[in-house]
Amino acid sequence: MLKRKSGDRSGWKRILKRRYAQTRLDTAEFRGYITLLETVKVAKPLTVPYGKEHLSIVDDGYMWLQQFPQDQHHAVTTVFDARGEVVQWYIDVTLRNGVEHGIPWMDDLFLDLVLLPSGDLIVLDAEELEDALSTGTIDQLQYELAWDEANRLKESISSGSFDLIKLSRDHMELLSGILE
Repeated sequence: MLKRKSGDRSGWKRILKRRYAQTRLDTAEFRGYITLLETVKVAKPLTVPYGKEHLSIVDDGYMWLQQFPQDQHHAVTTVFDARGEVVQWYIDVTLRNGVEHGIPWMDDLFLDLVLLPSGDLIVLDAEELEDALSTGTIDQLQYELAWDEANRLKESISSGSFDLIKLSRDHMELLSGILE
C-alpha cells in the first residue's frame, strides 16, 4: 500500500506549536492546492544528511510550503528556514494528488528528488522503489511511471523550466498572510 501524506501534517508529533494555511489556486502558472505549515515550536530539530552535508529541515520558525499540482505525478515541498531562506526543494514523485475532507494529499511513489539552493540535484529512495516493486507494493506500470516522472523532472529542473520552484516564494508569501 502506498503511503498517503497530507498537506497539514497533522500527525507530526515533533511539532509542538504550529500555524497552517492552505488554498486552491487556478492561475495560468499553477492549478492545484498549496499549503503552508509553520513550525512555531518543535520538540526536537531535524537534520538530514546529503553526502557530507547535513541540512536542518525542521526547527523553530521554519516553514514548509507544499504544492500539489492538479493532474500531475509530483508534489513539491519547499523548506524555508526561520530567516525565510530556502533550505531545499523536496520533490515527491506521486501516483496521484487529491483532496479529502478539505485537506490536500499525495500518494507517494517512493522516488524523490532534492534540489538544493546550490543547484545540486539528488535522487533519493531508488532502493525503496525497487523494494516496492519486488514485494508487490507497486506494479510494473507504477514503477515505470515513477522513473519516467523523475527523469522528466530532472530534465525540467536542469533546463530551468520547472516552474514550481520559481513560484515557491510567491506561494509562501501568499499563504503566510493567512496563517492561523
